[in-house]
Amino acid sequence: MNGIIKVPVPSNEPIYSYAPGTPEREALKAQLKKMLSEEIEIPLIIGGEEVQTGNFADCPCPHDHNHLLARYHKAGPPELAKAVEEAGKAWKDWSEMDWVSRASVFLRAAELLATKYRYILNAATMLGQSKTAHQAEIDSACELIDFYRFNPYYMRMIYTQQPDSSASTWNYMEYRALEGFVFAVTPFNFTSIAGNLPTSPAMMGNTVLWKPASSAVYSAYFLAQLWKEAGVPDGVINFIPGPGRYVGDPVLEKPELAGVHFTGSTPVFQGMWKTIGANIMNYRSYPRIVGETGGKDFVFVHASADPEAVATALIRGAFEYQGQKCSAASRTYIPSNLWPAIKEKMIEEIKTIKMGDITDFSNFIGAVIDKPAFDSIVEFIEYAKKSKEADIIQGGKYDDSKGYFIEPTLVVTTDPKHKLMEEEIFGPVLTIFVYPENEYRETLELCDNTSPYGLTGSIFANDRKAITEAYKVLRHAAGNFYINDKPTGAVVSQQPFGGARGSGTNDKAGSYLNLLRWASARAIKENLNPPKDYRYPFMSEE
Repeated sequence: MNGIIKVPVPSNEPIYSYAPGTPEREALKAQLKKMLSEEIEIPLIIGGEEVQTGNFADCPCPHDHNHLLARYHKAGPPELAKAVEEAGKAWKDWSEMDWVSRASVFLRAAELLATKYRYILNAATMLGQSKTAHQAEIDSACELIDFYRFNPYYMRMIYTQQPDSSASTWNYMEYRALEGFVFAVTPFNFTSIAGNLPTSPAMMGNTVLWKPASSAVYSAYFLAQLWKEAGVPDGVINFIPGPGRYVGDPVLEKPELAGVHFTGSTPVFQGMWKTIGANIMNYRSYPRIVGETGGKDFVFVHASADPEAVATALIRGAFEYQGQKCSAASRTYIPSNLWPAIKEKMIEEIKTIKMGDITDFSNFIGAVIDKPAFDSIVEFIEYAKKSKEADIIQGGKYDDSKGYFIEPTLVVTTDPKHKLMEEEIFGPVLTIFVYPENEYRETLELCDNTSPYGLTGSIFANDRKAITEAYKVLRHAAGNFYINDKPTGAVVSQQPFGGARGSGTNDKAGSYLNLLRWASARAIKENLNPPKDYRYPFMSEE
């Protein structure tokens, strides 16, 4: 193709409100009704072919765990071997395909998702992951559409980065795909992450084995259908759901492994890294390892902050999507002068929150994802109830008789190093430490040193000097830092997302930085006037 092709300058997808009387509300409700009326069977997809193993697992609604949305086939060793083979077959043509053709596939995926698939993916995410209409819209529609529009733009931007040349030498850079396959492992909590982790390496010419979270296979299957319709060739992304110990470990032992794109828990990621290290001599190349893991995200409040703004940010930041965001506010430091007002406002507002089936649009939150998550969160709540250094001032109740429901829970602790201030909970539990208002600097340092994570955090203050001080002290405490805002809701291209410390490799999804990890550069030097004598001028006699 002759021509320096431009990618359309992207802009963020507008968010539908789903307010009463809007056509999108009616369309979404109709899709929810349709999906609730049917139970589907989900195959593996390997080399473009549907594969049935007969080894089934269920896809229930978290808010009504007796309602089955689907049953899916789980991958085993024969299917994994086949997926590696098919990825290898697809690699040559896909990796050598011109970048414009690869970009066009995902630009089309964006348009399909913005139209035909919008309500399908939103409804699947709502039903299978218990998200409200708003939480699904900003995730499985808007954010993923943004990934599919901005990533091709960033891809072209990367390819235009070229070295300098001289009069007699022409230098240029080729950005090759990695040799082998990329293993994408995606979480339950964001359909946009499930849709981005396999496709960002694929966009750069790689082939992918994709293991979605077992608790989010339902929405993942519709992503696979979207990609097929958009034109992703057979074998480029192979869909292999199944338990991590039966899928993940065997895949990591394959010599063809060229990279891992992961979002999930810190212990799982560390275990994968350890396995890769143990197998390092068996690989054809050193695998790229990109991971976004856990968080113990903070909101730090200064004595000059607006109590009403703080209370709102804490409720949204801690309890939207039941606190099941790696960026969710989980610990907060509030000065003694503001605590009475913030406490009163939060308790008053939390009492108005409705929780239940997400098909009732008046509910602010739904259920947590599954029984293991429910049990883990309940364990933290019960620990707080028994602790002499903690007091539950709101919430603390739970019920899994129909769905995995846990009340938004506020815990106040007198110990800044309390278990609930240090460990990731991944549920609707916010722990509060009230500090003396004149110990701002000391408490900032305490915040920085309390958690092993470094994902998101925010500072609330109207005093600019206090903001500047927090900005410096908390420099490494959060890869995404917010000023007078909640620590959730990163937008593609606006707040590239990722953290360091125990929170991952900070390769910033939603920016060109992530795409660079999936390319292997080759520098080419073309000599336009090759020398014809080995002798250098300094060798001449005087």
